[in-house]
Amino acid sequence: MSALRWGRGAAGFGWALWPAGRPSLLAEEGALGGVWGCRRSSSASPCEQDRRRDWGHAELLEVLEARVRQLQGDNVSEVTAKLVDVARFPKAGGSQPPRKAQAGNESANLRLSGRWAQKLDKEKLEMQKRKQQLEAKLQQRAERRVRKQQLRVEPQLLSGHLADRLQCWEHSTPRSPWKEQLAQLLQEAPRRLSREEEHGLVDRASRLRCEGQQQKLLAFLECCVLVDQLPLAHHVLVMQHSKSRQQRMLTLPMYNIVLLGWARKGSFKELVYVFFMMRDAGLAPDLLSYAAALQCMGRLNQDASTIKRCLKQMAQDGLQLQDFFTSLPLCKEDRAALLRAVHKAEPTFIPLQPPLPSCQVNTSPLLREIYDKNHPVSYPRQHLPLKTLKDLFQQQLSVEMATTVTVDSVEKAPLLTSEVLQARKTLKELRARWEAELCLALRQTKAREAHAAREGRPSLFPYLCLLSEAEYVQLLLQTLQVLSPQGESLLSLAQQLGMRIFNRHVVQRKQLTEEVQALQWRYFKYLHLLASDTEVAVSCLPRQHWEALGAPEVPHEQPWPLTVVVQLGKQLAEVLVQTVKMPSHLAQRQGTRKLIPVLYHVYSFRSFRQIGILKPHPAFMQLLETAAERTMTFEAAEVPMLCPPLPWTSPHSGAFLLSPTKLMRSVEGTTQHQRLLESCPPTELHGALDALTQLGNCAWRVNGRVLDLVLTLFNAKGCPQLGVPAPASEAPRPPQCRLPTSASPERKAELRRELARCLKVAREMHSLRTDALYRLSLAQHLRHRIFWLPHNMDFRGRTYPCPPHFNHLGSDLARALLEFAQGRPLGPHGLDWLKIHLVNLTGLKKRESLQARLAFADEVMKDILDSADQPMMGRKWWMEADEPWQALACCMEIAQAVRAPNPAAYVSHFPVHQDGSCNGLQHYAALGRDSVGAASVNLVPSDVPQDVYSSVAAQVEVFRKQDAERGVQVAQVLEGFISRKVVKQTVMTVVYGVTRYGGRLQIEKRLRELSSFPQEFVWQASHYLVRQVFNSLQEMFSGTRAIQRWLAESARLIARTGLAVEWVTPLGIPIIQPYHHDSKVSINGGIQSLTFSNNGDTSQKPNTLKQKNGFPPNFIHSLDSSHMMLTALHCYRKGLTFVSVHDCFWTHAADVPIMNQVCREQFIRLHSQPILHDLSRFLVERFCSGPKSTNVRVTRLLDMLLSVPKTGTFNLEQVKHSTYFFS
Repeated sequence: MSALRWGRGAAGFGWALWPAGRPSLLAEEGALGGVWGCRRSSSASPCEQDRRRDWGHAELLEVLEARVRQLQGDNVSEVTAKLVDVARFPKAGGSQPPRKAQAGNESANLRLSGRWAQKLDKEKLEMQKRKQQLEAKLQQRAERRVRKQQLRVEPQLLSGHLADRLQCWEHSTPRSPWKEQLAQLLQEAPRRLSREEEHGLVDRASRLRCEGQQQKLLAFLECCVLVDQLPLAHHVLVMQHSKSRQQRMLTLPMYNIVLLGWARKGSFKELVYVFFMMRDAGLAPDLLSYAAALQCMGRLNQDASTIKRCLKQMAQDGLQLQDFFTSLPLCKEDRAALLRAVHKAEPTFIPLQPPLPSCQVNTSPLLREIYDKNHPVSYPRQHLPLKTLKDLFQQQLSVEMATTVTVDSVEKAPLLTSEVLQARKTLKELRARWEAELCLALRQTKAREAHAAREGRPSLFPYLCLLSEAEYVQLLLQTLQVLSPQGESLLSLAQQLGMRIFNRHVVQRKQLTEEVQALQWRYFKYLHLLASDTEVAVSCLPRQHWEALGAPEVPHEQPWPLTVVVQLGKQLAEVLVQTVKMPSHLAQRQGTRKLIPVLYHVYSFRSFRQIGILKPHPAFMQLLETAAERTMTFEAAEVPMLCPPLPWTSPHSGAFLLSPTKLMRSVEGTTQHQRLLESCPPTELHGALDALTQLGNCAWRVNGRVLDLVLTLFNAKGCPQLGVPAPASEAPRPPQCRLPTSASPERKAELRRELARCLKVAREMHSLRTDALYRLSLAQHLRHRIFWLPHNMDFRGRTYPCPPHFNHLGSDLARALLEFAQGRPLGPHGLDWLKIHLVNLTGLKKRESLQARLAFADEVMKDILDSADQPMMGRKWWMEADEPWQALACCMEIAQAVRAPNPAAYVSHFPVHQDGSCNGLQHYAALGRDSVGAASVNLVPSDVPQDVYSSVAAQVEVFRKQDAERGVQVAQVLEGFISRKVVKQTVMTVVYGVTRYGGRLQIEKRLRELSSFPQEFVWQASHYLVRQVFNSLQEMFSGTRAIQRWLAESARLIARTGLAVEWVTPLGIPIIQPYHHDSKVSINGGIQSLTFSNNGDTSQKPNTLKQKNGFPPNFIHSLDSSHMMLTALHCYRKGLTFVSVHDCFWTHAADVPIMNQVCREQFIRLHSQPILHDLSRFLVERFCSGPKSTNVRVTRLLDMLLSVPKTGTFNLEQVKHSTYFFS
């Protein structure tokens, strides 16, 4: 407030400064009276008037000087006074004010001085009032800022009664202790578990819609507790609870997380605050809530009376004291604190030990023999002694604790020229600078996220605290290192980053607890079952032995919601983009030292969709290429294990030692598979768990001779004809010429197409080259090691190795690099099976008998030996095979065997394959007991193998001739072009749900490969042929088509009721199809707003078309996986080494006859079950019972499910004698 006031002045002044603060000393003494007095005295002489005027000036000047000092002292504002020169009166001998004038005006001066003082006082009061108001506003703003930074502890309750009670109790003197409040809250708690249960089905859809937000908040609270940010978690919970809309989303587990946190800290007051919020939200405490309260009392050594009241109330709620120690996953410290509290109230209480895994076994008739203890078994063991296996465990444990594996690249090392050395030096300097800058950027990001969390929003702050800054920086630099020149989708990159952080967090958390030590003790005990030099009292399956060791499973880490994973990864990717820069002179020789980004965010079209891509600067890629660094970094779970995997014992326990692995792999964000598995009775999963464990226990080694040859080609510009990708230097170059401005639009379009083709080929070549580089580098890394491939399964039950880059499910080249680590003598017939296997790999005698194939192998023995001895310099017979690298490896094995002194005693490590003959159609034919179809797919004994593809091609040719005779032009054009190759892919995939549209595309591709076929008829001919292929299959496999239609129509009707199709495999695996309408999830802000689709969102309606088209092939896949698992378990029981690639079974050459026998027996046993009727009964019970059973759609579905297709007369026992069923 300015002190300037406009008004009339005195003694010739047109304006004056009126004081706005307290009256000065001069004003109080009446000094201002002269100012007013000189104006009123007009009768004095001119000399007197001049003196009086000068005297007034002097008084006014003193007033002004005093006011300036006052204002400066009060700090109201800075006033600068320009003093006016006035005549000073002499101290002596000079003019003095006339005494009479002073005496005559004394009373007037006093009156004026009083009025002036009153005005000053009034202005002083107004100014003080305004100043106080301003200070109050500033104080309120400051307090609001402080409050935002302060973490709230006391809750804001929505219930007026509870809020008043809390306030009264807080401010009452003396107040009752906190324990009394807790006892009263527990006694008054509602007698129901949650609000949602009260509403039941009414709110089910709304619960599903808000499930994502609930998961996000729950994960945030858990993460806060983990990183010791419990006050922040409590603060966010209080803020969410204080708003009615947000409070409706809070669940009991959220309150329990914070309860447990305060209980572990012994903070009883904060714990009671959480109970107040639970009571306010209408939530009843559960067993975990009571456990938290008792733990806190145990840590604080509370008196017995409060504990007794708590236990009494818990009993009234129907909760048992023993359940604390048998049902809750408590750590050692929590258990001790809880027991201390219980002993206060019940000194004689003895907790029961956690129950051992159930001794019950699967009672399925298919698995009865597997778990029958009355029959002798000969389970195989590892070929390594106990000490070696323990050492291997320690090595694998070190790998997983490090979370990454560094592998040398197999690419040819460059000469260390000055250019290479300079590039490496530059990279080293850049990375050192990037590390410091990234650390700073991460600190700033954490500060922003912490501020957001303090405002009550669940942010990324606790997730950014899980790992050290150095670990985040290394992770980001690794990501930058492996980016392709074409860039990577921001969404994909964000998801990968988020999942890697989660995996590292899980591993670190296990290291911080006693879990690693407990795991080591238990694993060493487990190795006594597997080692070659130890014995166990009772021979049993690995899972059974592991469970018998006693300790229960450690609670598994719940995965983060997909939105959190992507949001965290996106945030870190943005930090990388905005922080990592390089000097511009690296991009332009003449450039300045200006810094330019290393990563660019651009948009591109992929499959008609515009997506954001992070693309590295070409100069950076050139720098990497010049430096030619020869190391690569893999996640620990991407590399085969160095010791036998953990046995699968539950849906979330098995495979790797520390790295989290799903039993059932699925798209990130889908949870229905995991929920089904967890709700399934444990014994129902034993068959699948034991089969996966058995597949993972197979030890492998690298075939060094094949690897050497592949590496020679790989570093010599590759050989695409043999599956060795060429380097980027061999990619086609886009046209370099510039078109003249007069070029025609057709010429410009042609050039654009050529450019697009070159770019597409370059991308494909880079992808293939990188895939081969990873595989070969890992093979070289494991060259002299023994390793294992842990397995899991997809939602249909089909099994897969967990390490993605190097396994036996890959291409011909990938399979040729692997062989069994444990060898077995060939025996009397093993060499014959090696020869037959080699002929199978060549593809030359597919329709010949086994005897004919064996004779052919003997005929070409010279070529076989030449291929083994001189693979690159000889006649190269092996290169003409369908599977050349596997054929070469087999040639080498045969050469060593035939040259051995005793071929029968030769120890072979080579895996021999037995393939199913169009396995999907085999299952359909067995389901429908279709005699004609069974004969076509080798379920019936025959002298030579039946080729269903040739049979279909012959039937299509019959139809073509009929149409050609009727004058159909396309049928006439196709004369001589219908072959096995043209129809094979369509026949193979029709059983797995290929549509006519997809089949037409397959046939079109085959016709375009025929140079002599008139290309103008391709479209018309492909339409004609796909129709005839489907007609032929209908003619040959009538039972198959009827079952397909029944399955598809049942699925369509189920989906129209609003539910996804579910079923249970014959081995007890629960399956649900994850096909729903896409739900859009958006993450806004940053360099790009991400929107991604999730078709596994169960809150969305099922996708009827996908449910219908997916059910027939998925159901057949679940049957072939059941057959494989049964074969694996029975082979393991007989002591065989067994692995599979879906319907291709592998074992040692000496054991092929036993495996073939088991394979046929288990196929018959599987299909002897009433599979279709069991499926019908399950679907009726699952989808046609309950309140909706009278619905019209449900009635129609019931009619369809009950109309199970009739079966034929085929006798399954014939499969036992069919040589070519699997061959």
